[in-house]
Amino acid sequence: MPEKSPILFKRNDQKLFAERALASAAKICQANDARLTAQRKTILEIILLSTTPIGAYEVLEQLCRSVGKQIAPMTVYRAIDFLIEQRLIHRIASLNAYVACDHPEHSHNSYFFICTGCGQTAELRDKNIEKAIQKEAKRAGFAVGPHLLEVSGLCYYCQDQG
Repeated sequence: MPEKSPILFKRNDQKLFAERALASAAKICQANDARLTAQRKTILEIILLSTTPIGAYEVLEQLCRSVGKQIAPMTVYRAIDFLIEQRLIHRIASLNAYVACDHPEHSHNSYFFICTGCGQTAELRDKNIEKAIQKEAKRAGFAVGPHLLEVSGLCYYCQDQG
């Protein structure tokens, strides 16, 4: 039986991960000549600290609580668009929610395992998956663009629960 890797789904220290990712985000934005404003940084931090994908309205609620006033939903959506453009977060379409990118310093296609039990996600980078997609696309005469692949199932922890 193959060895299980539960660390894919659980971070030992979410706060430390968020701190490192925020420092990296500032460098990435600076290198891209993009402004990581205080509000964008706060929204990114909310997403980074979430242990599961988080929806825009939940981000909005947390942002409003943190600043102590009402914020327009468009403000959050614009910031999310910016964070996606900077490759700092990903949109998980099947959940209509957002997760932090585990590798924002590299342009890449993303592959996610999404646990239907606990809602956690694991971002993978796998050259074999990429090669298989490219091979089949070539056979079909299809030009592949940037993509994100979502695979639903049960994580190591949820399998052990049932």
